[in-house]
Amino acid sequence: MKSRLPMAAVAAASFAALISSTALAQEKTLTIAVTNMMNTFDPHMTASVGTDLSLLSHIYPSLVLRGPDLKIAPSLATEWSNVDDLTWRIKLRSDASFTDGEKIDAEAVKWNFDRVRDPAVNARIKAWFTLISDVKVVSPTEIEIKTSSPYPALIDQLSMFFLLPPKWAAEHKPATETASGGPYVISSVKAGDSITLEANPKYWGEKPAFDKYVIRVIPDAASRVAALLAGEVDFINSIPTTEIERIKTSGNAQAGAVPSTRTVFIKFNTLKAPLDNKLLRQALNYAVDKEGIVKAIFNDQAEVAHCQVTSKSYFGFNPDLKSYPYDPDKAAELLEEAGGAPEEPIELEVPTGTYLNGEEVVQAVASQLEEIGVKTKITEMQFSTYMDKYLKAKDLGRMSLLSQAWPTIDADGLLTLFAPGNMYAYWDNADFGKALTDGRSTMDKAKRLEAYKKATEIMCDEAPALFLYTQPTTYGLSKKITWAARGDDWVRAFDMKPASN
Repeated sequence: MKSRLPMAAVAAASFAALISSTALAQEKTLTIAVTNMMNTFDPHMTASVGTDLSLLSHIYPSLVLRGPDLKIAPSLATEWSNVDDLTWRIKLRSDASFTDGEKIDAEAVKWNFDRVRDPAVNARIKAWFTLISDVKVVSPTEIEIKTSSPYPALIDQLSMFFLLPPKWAAEHKPATETASGGPYVISSVKAGDSITLEANPKYWGEKPAFDKYVIRVIPDAASRVAALLAGEVDFINSIPTTEIERIKTSGNAQAGAVPSTRTVFIKFNTLKAPLDNKLLRQALNYAVDKEGIVKAIFNDQAEVAHCQVTSKSYFGFNPDLKSYPYDPDKAAELLEEAGGAPEEPIELEVPTGTYLNGEEVVQAVASQLEEIGVKTKITEMQFSTYMDKYLKAKDLGRMSLLSQAWPTIDADGLLTLFAPGNMYAYWDNADFGKALTDGRSTMDKAKRLEAYKKATEIMCDEAPALFLYTQPTTYGLSKKITWAARGDDWVRAFDMKPASN
């Protein structure tokens, strides 16, 4: 079975399946609302967990999954082990296949690793696997992975690595088509509006609890809340903290917030003046009242970032670092040392409808920077446009609101987004890069923590970002389903169940 992204033609009959939420519910249908449409169907060309990879996890198999308890669980892989510091052995199920009959065996797994590592493919996730030097097929149900240096977070990283069918991919376009090997197949796509999935009758794993899974795109938070309260959707996330109590008291749904693994910051493009000036970057950090933002915008349900992009839940979090305090006088002093405020406004980009209360946060930041004489020009854009500018055009604005998390919940993954040469970085610091290399060159946890402590200290001082806060995970849930609230970004139908009557 294959499906296409919105740019492809969609059968008119598919729309009828989206009309009546009541009828769908009777057929064990789960409907959720998300903030943005997916960018691609190719799992090797995206690292966006909350949108692209969450959807693709229903279609393509992975070796392991991170469960609702945030622990790694087997999926296609049944067991794994370190033969030595540079060698991993992974055993696979013997009964897995894609819908076209193509086996999901060791050869297919190796092909996917080879594709991601092929420079000609230029996979967006290739940085995850640069330490892999070779992948060997031991048997149809076992692979061996060799690394150039220890890779302690490899198994965690594989929870984000989804497998395409090799023979199918040779004749199709994975960016716009799919061929399922997971619990669901895509049955219809309505451009900019919704995607409908149906349970895969040929799935080799546990049968999903819902026969259909509908993903609706509702960028506006108020509209998502209204849809939940009206019974039109069963799950929403990224809602303002001020809406939680209203949903709970409505009697129609549940709502809550849990600490997340996602940190929000203003990313500086240090490759462009004037943000190549460390003193200016530090001044901007002193100029913003993070505690005020957390209190006023998030009802104290967010936490001020500790001068780092990792949160307390990450391996490698540095507990010794403290946030830049709100000190406009210090900011003005550093600004003067930096040569004064820039004459021209600095662009401040924000992807709309993407980050919780993002537009409000940007307005607050811009206002406080204005107080020390730094003018900004806020530019709003769709998330897809923002990502294209960020990664494809490599032309990120001098400042932009960004939120990042890493489902390995390990500093090795998240900090690598700032490593020299990484397409996400827009910062080039050799000492920081060396500390990261040291951290991933050993399996010794104590030595790894020491390396990440140094890396985060360098990052705090060099300030390639205006560190803001750890974002809360907020959600609303129909009383017709059950779901274990989780602080990472995965939103998956197979983590949800119909509520018992």
